[in-house]
Amino acid sequence: MSTPAAAAQRRPGDWRRTHTCGALRLSDAGATVTLNGWVHARRDHGGIYFVDLRDRYGLTQVVLDEKLASSVRFSAEYVLSVTGTVKARDAQNRNAERATGEIEVVAARVEVLSASPNPPFEVSDDIDTALETRLRYRWLDLRRPLLQKNLLHRSRFINAIRRSFERQGFAEIETPILTKATPEGARDYLVPARVHPGKFYALPQSPQIFKQLLMVAGMDRYFQVARCFRDEDLRADRQPEFTQLDMEMSFVEEEDVFACWERVLSETFAECMGLQIKTPFKRLHYDEAQQRYGSDKPDTRFGLELKALDAWARQCEFNVFKSVTAQAGGRVMGISVPADLAAQISRKDLDTELTDHAKSFGAKGLAWWRPAADGGAGPLAKFAAGEQGLALRAALGAKDGDLCLFAAGPQAQVLRVLGELRNLLGRKFGLAKASGIAWDFLWVTGFPMFLRNEENGRWESAHHPFTAPADWNFRADDDAALGKLESRAYDLVMNGWELGSGSIRIHREEVQQRVFGLLGIGPDEQREKFGFLLEALAHGAPPHGGFAVGLDRLTALTAGLDNIREITAFPKTASAADLMCQAPSRVADAQLAEVHVARAGKGLEEGA
Repeated sequence: MSTPAAAAQRRPGDWRRTHTCGALRLSDAGATVTLNGWVHARRDHGGIYFVDLRDRYGLTQVVLDEKLASSVRFSAEYVLSVTGTVKARDAQNRNAERATGEIEVVAARVEVLSASPNPPFEVSDDIDTALETRLRYRWLDLRRPLLQKNLLHRSRFINAIRRSFERQGFAEIETPILTKATPEGARDYLVPARVHPGKFYALPQSPQIFKQLLMVAGMDRYFQVARCFRDEDLRADRQPEFTQLDMEMSFVEEEDVFACWERVLSETFAECMGLQIKTPFKRLHYDEAQQRYGSDKPDTRFGLELKALDAWARQCEFNVFKSVTAQAGGRVMGISVPADLAAQISRKDLDTELTDHAKSFGAKGLAWWRPAADGGAGPLAKFAAGEQGLALRAALGAKDGDLCLFAAGPQAQVLRVLGELRNLLGRKFGLAKASGIAWDFLWVTGFPMFLRNEENGRWESAHHPFTAPADWNFRADDDAALGKLESRAYDLVMNGWELGSGSIRIHREEVQQRVFGLLGIGPDEQREKFGFLLEALAHGAPPHGGFAVGLDRLTALTAGLDNIREITAFPKTASAADLMCQAPSRVADAQLAEVHVARAGKGLEEGA
């Protein structure tokens, strides 16, 4: 731990550590050392006292004789400095599960550097403590080795990504945190501007516009570990403030961005995890992903693909299915669960777990069929005998003993219901793990450019309004064509999780204005909200594109975690509350008046 020069400068009684609590080995036996750390555990063995001293590097067993132990008082989570001699443990007393398990330190001096009250919970990885308590005392929770391991993994991963981008000629450039409110799909966090009464900054949802301006400025290759803020409802993989690895490149098309990221992730996995991931990553068109998997972020490590049954439904005798296919946009689709898995699904499972899951995503119920030579079993059995049964088997690729699940209705609902059922079955039977594929990467391309808002009848951006269309010459007055227009957006999916999104951007002022207009943003509003961007695009903007990966999600997944809270140092709750700092909190009226904000129901003081 210490350098020879530092060791030479040590004075008698110096409490500073010479080694960490995870550093000492059998080769250090006989050395005089000083350790600093927290009291993890203390044991009394008939006048000989054993203390496990802990820091983020590990645990070391310290031995105190009765005289020394009685001269200093301490308990769990006290911070100690221990000076003593490294001694080899007897063979029968060695701890093979601990890196320092072959040695112990026989203490000659113990100094209490800091005391601690009795902690509200034990600092241990196998604690069973309420999440609210853990977050309230997060500084104590973070002493747990598992959480420290997670944060170190996150640090190593992010820095490896940085080095990979630098090797590819990217420059790391910071963009503003206090910026202008612009529509990007979620609500902004607003910050009142004290020196500009009545005006507000917004915290950035992403560095999107600024990184495009850097391309206009000729920076060519930019990246940033960017802090972003979105005032939206939280989920296991969302926090109101989060970190993304943001990048942008000039004079590129989609494949250039893909190749860059494939190299970054390949190098990062190799450096941080010792793993070789297969490149290039698979590509899948958005429409194909939806039709085959019922999702734009499918886990392709297992099958259970969706099958179109519209042709069969149109000529079948089951009127519910037949009537659906007669409606505009109506679809009938199904999944065939192989016999070995179907045998593990009981009638109770069908009527409760699977049907309830389908209903939670909009289905009215769940039709099913177990094919057999006599027509089989289930609500569809009487409609699936003879030639109709053979045709349905062929459409589903089903065999005797399989379990076939069906959904009928509007296409979007059918795809979602069956896609979610597929995911449920995949989890239930561990199909992804059984595939033996640990890391499955997939680029999803060809997303729609616009989506129709059914409530107000207006077009909205499927990605964001700065995404380039596949056809630069699209007509804003052709609704049928707009509904089919593809964007040049793309997502990166890993193991069924969306890691991030990107696109080729609009670099032509006229096209950007046309897109804004189609989205209901008129000329005056364009100038007010985006005038600086449009002006920049009119001054020689290069073709450019980029991408951003959510680092919280990526590092959590690569650490084997299903919640980003466990890899975030100071996370918030599902209600966006910080239990440790007690934020958000009320502020005094005088402080509000200083930034020209009135509390609801009260006015500002006169002259404020």
